[in-house]
Amino acid sequence: MAATTKQGQITTMDTHSRNTDLMTIVAELGPKFAARAAEHDVEGTFVAKNFQEMRDCKLFSARIPVELGGGGASPAEMCEVLRELAHYDSATALSFAMHSHLLATLVYRVKHDMMPSSEPALRKIAAEELVLVSTGGSDWLDGSGELTKVEDGFRFTGRKVFGSGSPAGDLLLTMGVYDDPESGPTVMHFAVNMHDDGVTVLQDWDTLGMRGIGSNSVQMKDVFVPEAGISLSRAQGNWHKFFDIIAPLAFSLIMSVYQGIAESARNIAVEQASKKREDTIVQDQVGIMDNELLITQTAVAEMVRLASEDTPPTIEKSNLIARYKTISTNAAIRTVEQAMVVAGGQGYFKGMGLERRFRDIQAARYHPIQEPKQHRFSGRVALGLDPVG
Repeated sequence: MAATTKQGQITTMDTHSRNTDLMTIVAELGPKFAARAAEHDVEGTFVAKNFQEMRDCKLFSARIPVELGGGGASPAEMCEVLRELAHYDSATALSFAMHSHLLATLVYRVKHDMMPSSEPALRKIAAEELVLVSTGGSDWLDGSGELTKVEDGFRFTGRKVFGSGSPAGDLLLTMGVYDDPESGPTVMHFAVNMHDDGVTVLQDWDTLGMRGIGSNSVQMKDVFVPEAGISLSRAQGNWHKFFDIIAPLAFSLIMSVYQGIAESARNIAVEQASKKREDTIVQDQVGIMDNELLITQTAVAEMVRLASEDTPPTIEKSNLIARYKTISTNAAIRTVEQAMVVAGGQGYFKGMGLERRFRDIQAARYHPIQEPKQHRFSGRVALGLDPVG
Protein backbone atom coordinates (compact mmCIF):
# COMPACT_ATOMS: atom_id res chain seq x y z
CA MET A 1 0.00 0.00 0.00
CA ALA A 2 1.37 3.41 -0.94
CA ALA A 3 2.02 6.00 1.73
CA THR A 4 3.35 9.55 1.82
CA THR A 5 6.09 10.54 4.26
CA LYS A 6 6.89 13.97 5.67
CA GLN A 7 9.40 14.47 2.84
CA GLY A 8 6.66 13.94 0.29
CA GLN A 9 8.01 10.51 -0.68
CA ILE A 10 5.75 7.81 -2.03
CA THR A 11 6.62 4.28 -0.95
CA THR A 12 5.08 0.94 -1.82
CA MET A 13 6.80 -0.86 1.05
CA ASP A 14 5.11 -3.15 3.52
CA THR A 15 6.04 -3.07 7.22
CA HIS A 16 7.73 -6.45 7.44
CA SER A 17 10.53 -6.61 10.01
CA ARG A 18 12.97 -7.58 7.27
CA ASN A 19 12.42 -4.20 5.65
CA THR A 20 13.04 -2.52 9.00
CA ASP A 21 16.38 -4.32 9.23
CA LEU A 22 17.35 -3.26 5.72
CA MET A 23 16.39 0.35 6.30
CA THR A 24 18.29 0.36 9.59
CA ILE A 25 21.40 -0.68 7.68
CA VAL A 26 20.81 2.08 5.12
CA ALA A 27 20.31 4.63 7.89
CA GLU A 28 23.63 3.59 9.45
CA LEU A 29 25.63 3.51 6.23
CA GLY A 30 24.00 6.43 4.44
CA PRO A 31 25.61 9.32 6.36
CA LYS A 32 29.05 7.77 5.78
CA PHE A 33 28.32 7.55 2.05
CA ALA A 34 27.08 11.14 1.99
CA ALA A 35 30.28 12.34 3.68
CA ARG A 36 32.38 10.69 0.94
CA ALA A 37 30.20 11.65 -2.03
CA ALA A 38 31.78 15.02 -2.85
CA GLU A 39 35.31 13.59 -2.80
CA HIS A 40 34.38 10.72 -5.14
CA ASP A 41 32.68 13.24 -7.43
CA VAL A 42 35.65 15.61 -7.58
CA GLU A 43 38.24 12.87 -8.01
CA GLY A 44 36.13 10.59 -10.19
CA THR A 45 37.00 7.62 -7.99
CA PHE A 46 34.93 4.50 -7.47
CA VAL A 47 32.94 4.14 -4.24
CA ALA A 48 35.00 1.14 -3.17
CA LYS A 49 34.74 1.63 0.59
CA ASN A 50 30.97 2.03 0.33
CA PHE A 51 30.74 -1.25 -1.56
CA GLN A 52 32.86 -3.04 1.02
CA GLU A 53 30.69 -1.78 3.87
CA MET A 54 27.58 -2.90 1.98
CA ARG A 55 29.17 -6.31 1.52
CA ASP A 56 29.93 -6.49 5.22
CA CYS A 57 26.22 -5.87 5.88
CA LYS A 58 25.15 -8.58 3.38
CA LEU A 59 23.32 -6.13 1.12
CA PHE A 60 24.58 -7.74 -2.08
CA SER A 61 22.73 -10.96 -1.22
CA ALA A 62 19.63 -9.30 0.23
CA ARG A 63 17.45 -10.23 -2.76
CA ILE A 64 18.40 -13.94 -2.71
CA PRO A 65 15.83 -16.22 -1.02
CA VAL A 66 16.54 -17.11 2.59
CA GLU A 67 16.62 -20.83 1.79
CA LEU A 68 19.54 -20.15 -0.58
CA GLY A 69 21.48 -18.14 1.97
CA GLY A 70 20.26 -14.63 1.18
CA GLY A 71 18.14 -12.05 2.94
CA GLY A 72 14.87 -12.82 1.15
CA ALA A 73 14.05 -9.19 0.32
CA SER A 74 11.16 -8.55 -2.04
CA PRO A 75 11.36 -6.45 -5.25
CA ALA A 76 9.60 -3.57 -3.49
CA GLU A 77 11.95 -3.72 -0.52
CA MET A 78 15.01 -3.50 -2.76
CA CYS A 79 13.48 -0.52 -4.58
CA GLU A 80 13.00 1.21 -1.24
CA VAL A 81 16.61 0.50 -0.23
CA LEU A 82 17.87 2.02 -3.49
CA ARG A 83 15.61 5.06 -3.28
CA GLU A 84 16.83 5.80 0.22
CA LEU A 85 20.49 5.17 -0.63
CA ALA A 86 20.18 7.71 -3.44
CA HIS A 87 19.30 10.38 -0.87
CA TYR A 88 22.84 9.96 0.45
CA ASP A 89 24.91 9.17 -2.65
CA SER A 90 23.67 8.79 -6.21
CA ALA A 91 26.67 6.85 -7.50
CA THR A 92 26.59 4.19 -4.80
CA ALA A 93 22.86 3.71 -5.28
CA LEU A 94 22.99 3.42 -9.06
CA SER A 95 25.98 1.09 -9.08
CA PHE A 96 24.20 -1.12 -6.54
CA ALA A 97 21.05 -1.02 -8.69
CA MET A 98 23.00 -2.51 -11.58
CA HIS A 99 24.04 -5.45 -9.42
CA SER A 100 20.53 -5.69 -7.99
CA HIS A 101 18.68 -5.91 -11.29
CA LEU A 102 20.95 -8.71 -12.53
CA LEU A 103 20.43 -10.59 -9.30
CA ALA A 104 16.65 -10.03 -9.35
CA THR A 105 16.45 -11.49 -12.85
CA LEU A 106 18.51 -14.52 -11.87
CA VAL A 107 16.34 -15.09 -8.79
CA TYR A 108 13.20 -14.86 -10.92
CA ARG A 109 14.45 -17.38 -13.46
CA VAL A 110 15.50 -19.86 -10.78
CA LYS A 111 12.22 -19.40 -8.88
CA HIS A 112 10.18 -20.11 -12.01
CA ASP A 113 12.27 -23.13 -13.04
CA MET A 114 13.74 -21.38 -16.07
CA MET A 115 17.29 -21.90 -14.82
CA PRO A 116 17.25 -24.51 -12.03
CA SER A 117 20.93 -25.20 -12.71
CA SER A 118 21.75 -21.68 -11.46
CA GLU A 119 20.62 -22.37 -7.90
CA PRO A 120 24.22 -23.20 -6.85
CA ALA A 121 25.30 -19.87 -8.35
CA LEU A 122 22.83 -18.04 -6.10
CA ARG A 123 24.15 -19.92 -3.10
CA LYS A 124 27.71 -18.92 -4.02
CA ILE A 125 26.74 -15.27 -4.52
CA ALA A 126 25.10 -15.28 -1.10
CA ALA A 127 27.95 -17.07 0.65
CA GLU A 128 30.66 -14.82 -0.79
CA GLU A 129 28.69 -11.58 -1.31
CA LEU A 130 29.76 -11.53 -4.96
CA VAL A 131 29.26 -8.36 -6.97
CA LEU A 132 27.55 -8.74 -10.35
CA VAL A 133 28.47 -6.35 -13.15
CA SER A 134 26.23 -5.52 -16.07
CA THR A 135 27.22 -4.14 -19.43
CA GLY A 136 25.11 -1.48 -21.05
CA GLY A 137 25.04 0.64 -24.15
CA SER A 138 23.20 0.11 -27.39
CA ASP A 139 24.00 -3.60 -27.73
CA TRP A 140 21.19 -4.84 -25.45
CA LEU A 141 19.23 -6.07 -28.49
CA ASP A 142 21.85 -6.93 -31.11
CA GLY A 143 24.69 -7.94 -28.82
CA SER A 144 28.35 -7.20 -29.50
CA GLY A 145 31.66 -9.00 -29.40
CA GLU A 146 32.51 -12.23 -31.19
CA LEU A 147 32.00 -15.78 -29.98
CA THR A 148 34.06 -18.45 -31.74
CA LYS A 149 33.18 -22.13 -31.37
CA VAL A 150 35.82 -24.32 -29.74
CA GLU A 151 35.74 -27.70 -28.04
CA ASP A 152 33.23 -27.77 -25.18
CA GLY A 153 32.32 -24.11 -25.57
CA PHE A 154 33.31 -20.79 -27.09
CA ARG A 155 36.03 -18.16 -27.01
CA PHE A 156 34.81 -14.60 -26.57
CA THR A 157 36.53 -11.39 -27.61
CA GLY A 158 34.92 -8.01 -27.20
CA ARG A 159 34.83 -4.67 -25.43
CA LYS A 160 31.85 -3.91 -23.23
CA VAL A 161 30.94 -0.40 -22.08
CA PHE A 162 29.13 0.87 -18.97
CA GLY A 163 30.39 -1.90 -16.71
CA SER A 164 28.93 -0.35 -13.56
CA GLY A 165 30.71 -1.46 -10.39
CA SER A 166 33.52 -3.05 -12.40
CA PRO A 167 36.33 -2.05 -9.99
CA ALA A 168 34.71 -4.28 -7.34
CA GLY A 169 33.14 -6.78 -9.71
CA ASP A 170 33.34 -10.56 -9.47
CA LEU A 171 31.03 -11.77 -12.24
CA LEU A 172 30.31 -9.97 -15.49
CA LEU A 173 26.92 -10.88 -16.96
CA THR A 174 27.10 -10.08 -20.62
CA MET A 175 26.41 -11.30 -24.13
CA GLY A 176 28.18 -11.96 -27.42
CA VAL A 177 27.31 -12.85 -30.98
CA TYR A 178 27.86 -16.29 -32.48
CA ASP A 179 27.47 -16.60 -36.23
CA ASP A 180 25.66 -19.91 -36.19
CA PRO A 181 26.11 -21.65 -39.58
CA GLU A 182 22.56 -23.01 -39.39
CA SER A 183 20.42 -20.34 -37.70
CA GLY A 184 22.48 -17.22 -38.43
CA PRO A 185 23.65 -14.50 -35.98
CA THR A 186 22.72 -15.58 -32.46
CA VAL A 187 23.10 -13.55 -29.28
CA MET A 188 24.28 -15.68 -26.37
CA HIS A 189 24.15 -14.62 -22.73
CA PHE A 190 26.76 -15.82 -20.25
CA ALA A 191 28.79 -14.91 -17.16
CA VAL A 192 32.52 -14.19 -17.06
CA ASN A 193 34.71 -14.35 -13.98
CA MET A 194 36.22 -10.87 -13.83
CA HIS A 195 39.34 -12.20 -12.16
CA ASP A 196 40.17 -14.54 -15.06
CA ASP A 197 43.02 -14.00 -17.48
CA GLY A 198 41.90 -12.13 -20.57
CA VAL A 199 39.59 -9.77 -18.66
CA THR A 200 40.75 -6.16 -18.27
CA VAL A 201 38.91 -3.24 -16.66
CA LEU A 202 39.97 -0.19 -18.67
CA GLN A 203 39.47 2.59 -16.08
CA ASP A 204 37.96 4.93 -18.67
CA TRP A 205 34.97 6.27 -16.71
CA ASP A 206 35.34 10.09 -16.72
CA THR A 207 31.97 11.76 -17.03
CA LEU A 208 29.73 14.72 -16.28
CA GLY A 209 27.88 13.02 -13.43
CA MET A 210 27.67 9.70 -11.59
CA ARG A 211 31.43 10.00 -11.36
CA GLY A 212 31.85 7.46 -8.57
CA ILE A 213 29.92 4.64 -10.21
CA GLY A 214 32.93 2.95 -11.84
CA SER A 215 31.14 2.19 -15.11
CA ASN A 216 34.35 1.39 -16.93
CA SER A 217 34.66 -0.49 -20.16
CA VAL A 218 35.67 -4.13 -19.82
CA GLN A 219 37.93 -5.66 -22.45
CA MET A 220 37.87 -9.43 -22.97
CA LYS A 221 40.22 -11.38 -25.21
CA ASP A 222 39.83 -15.09 -25.98
CA VAL A 223 37.92 -15.70 -22.76
CA PHE A 224 36.62 -19.27 -22.56
CA VAL A 225 32.85 -19.65 -22.13
CA PRO A 226 31.77 -23.26 -21.49
CA GLU A 227 28.80 -24.60 -23.41
CA ALA A 228 26.99 -25.17 -20.11
CA GLY A 229 27.57 -21.52 -19.20
CA ILE A 230 25.28 -20.20 -21.93
CA SER A 231 22.17 -19.09 -20.05
CA LEU A 232 20.19 -17.87 -23.06
CA SER A 233 20.42 -17.95 -26.86
CA ARG A 234 18.24 -15.73 -29.02
CA ALA A 235 18.04 -14.50 -32.58
CA GLN A 236 19.93 -11.26 -33.09
CA GLY A 237 17.78 -8.13 -33.38
CA ASN A 238 14.49 -9.71 -32.29
CA TRP A 239 12.49 -9.07 -29.14
CA HIS A 240 12.70 -12.04 -26.80
CA LYS A 241 10.47 -12.98 -23.87
CA PHE A 242 13.54 -12.62 -21.65
CA PHE A 243 13.16 -8.85 -22.03
CA ASP A 244 9.63 -9.11 -20.63
CA ILE A 245 11.12 -10.65 -17.50
CA ILE A 246 13.93 -8.16 -17.04
CA ALA A 247 12.06 -4.93 -17.91
CA PRO A 248 9.90 -4.56 -14.77
CA LEU A 249 12.58 -5.94 -12.46
CA ALA A 250 15.38 -3.74 -13.81
CA PHE A 251 13.68 -0.44 -14.34
CA SER A 252 11.73 -0.39 -11.09
CA LEU A 253 15.11 -0.65 -9.33
CA ILE A 254 16.98 1.80 -11.55
CA MET A 255 14.26 4.46 -11.54
CA SER A 256 13.91 4.15 -7.75
CA VAL A 257 17.44 5.57 -7.63
CA TYR A 258 16.49 8.56 -9.75
CA GLN A 259 13.38 9.10 -7.64
CA GLY A 260 15.65 9.27 -4.60
CA ILE A 261 17.94 11.80 -6.29
CA ALA A 262 14.96 13.97 -7.22
CA GLU A 263 13.58 13.78 -3.68
CA SER A 264 16.89 14.73 -2.10
CA ALA A 265 17.30 17.67 -4.51
CA ARG A 266 13.79 18.82 -3.65
CA ASN A 267 14.55 18.65 0.08
CA ILE A 268 17.74 20.71 -0.32
CA ALA A 269 15.86 23.31 -2.37
CA VAL A 270 12.98 23.56 0.12
CA GLU A 271 15.40 24.08 2.98
CA GLN A 272 17.00 26.95 1.07
CA ALA A 273 13.65 28.38 -0.02
CA SER A 274 12.31 28.38 3.54
CA LYS A 275 14.46 31.45 4.14
CA LYS A 276 12.11 33.30 1.75
CA ARG A 277 8.90 31.44 2.49
CA GLU A 278 6.74 34.58 2.28
CA ASP A 279 7.91 35.36 -1.26
CA THR A 280 5.07 34.45 -3.62
CA ILE A 281 7.46 33.76 -6.50
CA VAL A 282 9.32 31.24 -4.34
CA GLN A 283 6.01 29.66 -3.37
CA ASP A 284 5.11 29.22 -7.04
CA GLN A 285 8.50 27.76 -7.86
CA VAL A 286 8.24 25.21 -5.06
CA GLY A 287 4.75 24.23 -6.22
CA ILE A 288 6.02 23.59 -9.74
CA MET A 289 8.87 21.47 -8.38
CA ASP A 290 6.59 19.37 -6.19
CA ASN A 291 4.23 18.70 -9.11
CA GLU A 292 7.11 17.28 -11.12
CA LEU A 293 8.27 15.19 -8.18
CA LEU A 294 4.78 13.75 -7.75
CA ILE A 295 4.82 12.62 -11.39
CA THR A 296 8.12 10.85 -10.78
CA GLN A 297 6.92 9.21 -7.58
CA THR A 298 3.63 8.07 -9.11
CA ALA A 299 5.27 6.58 -12.21
CA VAL A 300 7.95 4.76 -10.20
CA ALA A 301 5.34 3.47 -7.75
CA GLU A 302 3.53 1.89 -10.70
CA MET A 303 6.77 0.33 -11.91
CA VAL A 304 7.38 -1.15 -8.46
CA ARG A 305 3.81 -2.48 -8.40
CA LEU A 306 4.27 -4.16 -11.77
CA ALA A 307 7.60 -5.66 -10.69
CA SER A 308 5.96 -7.02 -7.53
CA GLU A 309 3.05 -8.72 -9.29
CA ASP A 310 3.22 -12.49 -9.41
CA THR A 311 1.89 -12.60 -12.96
CA PRO A 312 3.44 -13.88 -16.20
CA PRO A 313 5.71 -11.45 -18.05
CA THR A 314 4.09 -9.97 -21.15
CA ILE A 315 4.89 -7.45 -23.86
CA GLU A 316 2.00 -5.35 -22.54
CA LYS A 317 3.71 -5.08 -19.15
CA SER A 318 7.03 -4.27 -20.82
CA ASN A 319 5.31 -1.53 -22.78
CA LEU A 320 3.88 -0.02 -19.61
CA ILE A 321 7.28 -0.15 -17.93
CA ALA A 322 8.94 1.54 -20.93
CA ARG A 323 6.38 4.36 -20.86
CA TYR A 324 6.65 4.83 -17.11
CA LYS A 325 10.42 4.87 -17.46
CA THR A 326 10.26 7.76 -19.94
CA ILE A 327 7.68 9.64 -17.86
CA SER A 328 9.60 9.23 -14.61
CA THR A 329 12.93 10.10 -16.24
CA ASN A 330 11.67 13.36 -17.68
CA ALA A 331 9.85 14.35 -14.49
CA ALA A 332 12.85 13.51 -12.29
CA ILE A 333 15.13 15.66 -14.45
CA ARG A 334 12.60 18.52 -14.41
CA THR A 335 12.32 18.20 -10.61
CA VAL A 336 16.05 18.70 -10.14
CA GLU A 337 16.17 21.49 -12.72
CA GLN A 338 13.39 23.24 -10.83
CA ALA A 339 15.21 22.64 -7.55
CA MET A 340 18.09 24.65 -8.99
CA VAL A 341 15.66 27.48 -9.74
CA VAL A 342 14.14 27.30 -6.25
CA ALA A 343 17.54 27.35 -4.54
CA GLY A 344 18.72 30.32 -6.56
CA GLY A 345 22.38 31.22 -6.91
CA GLN A 346 23.40 29.22 -3.84
CA GLY A 347 22.46 26.05 -5.66
CA TYR A 348 25.26 26.73 -8.13
CA PHE A 349 27.88 26.23 -5.41
CA LYS A 350 29.27 22.74 -4.89
CA GLY A 351 28.95 22.90 -1.12
CA MET A 352 25.16 22.61 -1.23
CA GLY A 353 25.30 19.32 -3.14
CA LEU A 354 22.51 20.37 -5.48
CA GLU A 355 24.65 20.90 -8.56
CA ARG A 356 26.05 17.36 -8.15
CA ARG A 357 22.53 15.97 -8.14
CA PHE A 358 21.77 18.10 -11.19
CA ARG A 359 24.65 16.41 -13.02
CA ASP A 360 23.88 12.94 -11.68
CA ILE A 361 20.20 13.03 -12.69
CA GLN A 362 21.17 13.53 -16.35
CA ALA A 363 22.30 9.90 -16.50
CA ALA A 364 18.65 8.84 -16.41
CA ARG A 365 18.38 9.84 -20.07
CA TYR A 366 20.78 7.16 -21.24
CA HIS A 367 19.32 3.91 -19.95
CA PRO A 368 17.58 1.87 -22.62
CA ILE A 369 14.99 2.15 -23.97
CA GLN A 370 15.77 5.84 -24.58
CA GLU A 371 12.83 8.11 -25.26
CA PRO A 372 12.76 8.24 -29.09
CA LYS A 373 13.06 4.44 -29.32
CA GLN A 374 10.48 4.05 -26.54
CA HIS A 375 8.00 6.12 -28.57
CA ARG A 376 8.43 3.84 -31.55
CA PHE A 377 8.39 0.71 -29.38
CA SER A 378 5.09 1.70 -27.74
CA GLY A 379 3.61 2.85 -31.02
CA ARG A 380 4.40 -0.47 -32.67
CA VAL A 381 2.86 -2.39 -29.77
CA ALA A 382 -0.28 -0.26 -29.96
CA LEU A 383 -0.53 -0.90 -33.70
CA GLY A 384 -0.14 -4.66 -33.33
CA LEU A 385 3.37 -4.81 -34.81
CA ASP A 386 6.47 -6.53 -33.50
CA PRO A 387 7.87 -4.25 -30.78
CA VAL A 388 11.19 -3.78 -32.57
CA GLY A 389 11.71 -3.59 -36.27
